Amino acid sequence: MNIALKAKSRLQCKIPIHDRAAEQSCLALLQSCNSLPKLAQIHSRILKLGLLNNPLVLTKFTATSSDLNAIDYATSVIFSPESDTLLYDTFLFNTIIRAYAQINNLKTNSIECYNLMLEYGVSPNKFTYPFVLKACAGIGDLNLGKSVHGAVLKFQFGDDIHVQNTLVHMYGSCEGGIELGRKVFDEMSERDSVSWSAMIGGYARLGLSTDAIDLFRQMQISGVCPDEITMVTVLSACTDLGALEVGKWVESFIEKQMVNRSVGLCNALIDMFAKCGDIDKALKLFRSMNGITIVSWTSVIAGLAMHGRGLEAVALFEEMLEAGVPPDDVAFVGLLSACSHCGLVDKGREYFDSMKNDFGIIPKIEHYGCMVDMLCRSGRVKEAHEFIQKMPIEANPIIWRTLISACCARGELKLAESITKRLIGNEPMHESNYVLLSHIYAKLLRWEKKTKIREVMDKRGMKKIPGSTLIELDNEIYEFVCGDKSHHQSKEIYEMLDEMGRKMKKAGYVPTTSEVLLDINEEDKEDALNKHSEKLAIAFALLKTPPGTPIRIVKNLRVCNDCHSATKFISKIYNREIVVRDRHRFHHFKDGSCSCRDFW
Repeated sequence: MNIALKAKSRLQCKIPIHDRAAEQSCLALLQSCNSLPKLAQIHSRILKLGLLNNPLVLTKFTATSSDLNAIDYATSVIFSPESDTLLYDTFLFNTIIRAYAQINNLKTNSIECYNLMLEYGVSPNKFTYPFVLKACAGIGDLNLGKSVHGAVLKFQFGDDIHVQNTLVHMYGSCEGGIELGRKVFDEMSERDSVSWSAMIGGYARLGLSTDAIDLFRQMQISGVCPDEITMVTVLSACTDLGALEVGKWVESFIEKQMVNRSVGLCNALIDMFAKCGDIDKALKLFRSMNGITIVSWTSVIAGLAMHGRGLEAVALFEEMLEAGVPPDDVAFVGLLSACSHCGLVDKGREYFDSMKNDFGIIPKIEHYGCMVDMLCRSGRVKEAHEFIQKMPIEANPIIWRTLISACCARGELKLAESITKRLIGNEPMHESNYVLLSHIYAKLLRWEKKTKIREVMDKRGMKKIPGSTLIELDNEIYEFVCGDKSHHQSKEIYEMLDEMGRKMKKAGYVPTTSEVLLDINEEDKEDALNKHSEKLAIAFALLKTPPGTPIRIVKNLRVCNDCHSATKFISKIYNREIVVRDRHRFHHFKDGSCSCRDFW
């Protein structure tokens, strides 16, 4: 008999019948307790009746404290000097570990409690480890997770499906741990919807969205019915990839398999359609929803902003206010972004001021970032610089890089150089700062300095993020990079590129060679521009899709001026609507013009 059982049996022998009545009375009070003052009164009663060392009462007291978000109060009572450590049992520790595991900033307490459990000689059971592993997932410490996994095997709980599911989730939540998670997943003798959701979710969290969708297809083949969590995760993967056709299939699956679509699932669908290029479908879903939440409103407002439909986004925000829904800080990020993308500077200022004045919302760094972006996009670079210097909170590197990019676009290269050098001093291992400085030197035609920057990056093992473009065709995702010749149809793709180039020049297209930041002649610069990833993806789409059908692509970086100009010509020449999602927004090209009106 272990310590916990001995303690229980000893306690049971000692408690007379009249104390049993006191015990039941306290348990009943704890069951109905709904406030912290009442909990404190019950605590006093427990002390008065001498039940501080009663495991049943202590465990119920802990559970009630957890429900009232007061787990620290419970632990201060349980681990007080007056408590008898011999009475601690597995169920009590599990209750505490679970409570801490559910609180974001207190997950380390969960691990500390687990270690204390082992120190006191209280044996964990199969219910202990899902809670401990959930805490490890929240902390994101791979080595800690591995050590807990070792304990799982030591105590022989490695075959329990709930423990296995949480192991998969834990590894998928830790950087570099996804392969270990997949190993656990592959070795499971049986898998339920939670198992598949955990693995799919791990891929999606790490940006391995293609793997997430592939695994979902395997789930379908296996015959396991996905639950709502699975579908939300798959939709987030579709959103990341811009995989509209897969997203439509997921919507169709949801309609067939799920009787009731929850608000959460509807919000995920709205977000997917908005970020995959079909904002009108997102709006239609929004209008048909029951139980619209602030998340629903915000998703559509942000979606309209991304598509350059700023006036509609502003109108929807006003409609939200009229509906009596108070905006939160996220709604204002979407609203200010809408004003930024459409050049509504004065309107944006009004809304920024109203955050605090009318709604009591203190602007965060994201809101200041929107204001800087708004001023930069409208060409007010010096005003943006002054705004940053007057901000009540310190600007983050993202804001400074926004200003630097605007300085480069507007010819304020000396200011851009000084800010970038300061950023490198603060972030010596952040590659994008060096890339920015390299671009500045190229624009200044200081090729030697540009070369030195590249040499520094090489010495420090830093690499520029290559531009890449994704395109979805026939439910497959294809990726192209600049100068890509890895595709088995690359010969045909480059022949199409040549055809596109000839037709565009005939229509009046002039390559923007200033975009090529290399010390090479004009002809080579034109050739380099012609091999940009978005042009390759569009050429592939023209080869593989019927005439007149839309083309949708996703670029991981901002679309360059030359590709933006070229795509306008292509849309007119080939009579195609071309939808491009870049790092910042959507561009809808049609009949030789773009929805952004060259404001991006």
